[in-house]
Amino acid sequence: MTTHSNHPFHLVNPSPWPLTGAIGALVTAAGLVKWFHQFNNSLLFLGTLITILTMIQWWRDVTREGTYQGLHTLSVNYGLRWGMILFIISEVFFFISFFWAFFHSSLSPNIDLGAMWPPTGIQPFNPLQIPLLNTAILLASGVTVTWAHHSMMEGNYSQTTQGLFFTIILGIYFSILQAYEYIEAPFTIADASYGSSFFMATGFHGLHVLIGTTFLSICLMRHLMCHFSPNHHFGFEAAAWYWHFVDVVWLFLYISIYWWGS
Repeated sequence: MTTHSNHPFHLVNPSPWPLTGAIGALVTAAGLVKWFHQFNNSLLFLGTLITILTMIQWWRDVTREGTYQGLHTLSVNYGLRWGMILFIISEVFFFISFFWAFFHSSLSPNIDLGAMWPPTGIQPFNPLQIPLLNTAILLASGVTVTWAHHSMMEGNYSQTTQGLFFTIILGIYFSILQAYEYIEAPFTIADASYGSSFFMATGFHGLHVLIGTTFLSICLMRHLMCHFSPNHHFGFEAAAWYWHFVDVVWLFLYISIYWWGS
């Protein structure tokens, strides 16, 4: 590997991880189909294992490049920022599709739904119970991740650790409460367009919370290993941006699906 170039850009070395990641995604998707139709989750576990191992080793390589090899120059950092911004924009449109489906069904419910919303026979969640608590949890986590970010920019190691730790705990708490809510749900994903839009929107948001919690957990590990500095911590900054995006999506979910939609 060359250690010097006449330009500020990072030309990555050949890597097996995009290929193994694609294989992991394919096996996971096939495993989901097999699980749904044959009630056998062995292929799903294999796909998940391949994906997790790929993630660990790919993140390890990126960490080496940015932390130890000095390959994340200002120009590379600028490109990474735009990459994360465009990724979050794509995620915004991903959730817009779910909101579109929800409002398409709810603003003018057809006769199959009893011409009412929620549809006849469906008992929606009380928005002032677990959903309101989860809203408070995510708003609090937005405060703690901002606290951690500002502490990192000021070089305050201990407060960055505390802010990240509390954010991760709040993310885990949110996921536990949402799992409990799903277990106790009086309707299923098969209950008309209400059940479908509810579980698709809140389920994918829950998946994003799990991804964001993992993202922040990796950042906490890297922070404890002194990978970040006040001027060089985009890995954490990207995680904070992602977490704020997750917070904002939940506010729209709570207002539209839990509160207005019930």
